[in-house]
Amino acid sequence: MLKDITLGQFFPGDTLVHRLDPRTKLLLVTVFIVALFTAAGWMGYGLCVLAFAGCTALSKIRLRAFFKGLKPMIFIIVLTALLNLFYTRGTPILPGWIITWEGIGRAVKMVLRILLLVMGTFLLTYTTSPMALTDGLELLLNPLKKLRLPIHEMTLMMSMALRFIPTLIEETDRIMSAQRARGADFETGGLVRRAKALLPILVPLIVSSFNRAYDLATAMESRCYHGGEGRSRMKQLKLAGIDLAALAVGAAFLALAFILKKYGV
Repeated sequence: MLKDITLGQFFPGDTLVHRLDPRTKLLLVTVFIVALFTAAGWMGYGLCVLAFAGCTALSKIRLRAFFKGLKPMIFIIVLTALLNLFYTRGTPILPGWIITWEGIGRAVKMVLRILLLVMGTFLLTYTTSPMALTDGLELLLNPLKKLRLPIHEMTLMMSMALRFIPTLIEETDRIMSAQRARGADFETGGLVRRAKALLPILVPLIVSSFNRAYDLATAMESRCYHGGEGRSRMKQLKLAGIDLAALAVGAAFLALAFILKKYGV
């Protein structure tokens, strides 16, 4: 299960989506999320599905990678579907049944919303390196520096978090394998017993995480790192014509989503 977590991974490529400026992709993902939560009818959700399918086809990333990353969220998705299915009032599908047609429709919509929300975020991280994502987010949030907010430090922490997610997952898997070799059992017993069985994993994982953070801080200090003031970038971000075209398509997509919302379709 741990190996199925793909958040933070980057798949290098030379596709149209990979070549977009990270600021453009951040804005487009924001537009997609707004449109997704704006959708009320089936046409609105169909528009979001078509947009995601088109971006996925342009990125040339297999759907298997998205579905693999969704495996740890299966419980949440199923629970959301069941709650909406059994607790939505309306017309029963059969006389005396608690399941209603409105509940089925609402359950499908909520599942679609969760799937598209998560997979849209995956598409951003799959096609954008953590460094480029950090630079783009910092440039977008630059106006907030006038409010004395530590934008550079915030984006740096986000970049480090994304960078070390795969590392922590790999280390957790290695610790679990070592504990299983010593006779540990993580899959049998009740919830309390399973929680207690995780303690031998959490303690060495936390210790190694603090050690890694200390080593990283020492390495940054030895390289005279003093924050974002006066720092330059190896790669300067510049919006190209393809970025402006993508933003125009995103604006049209959002406008269409609001129109569909207005008419309830």
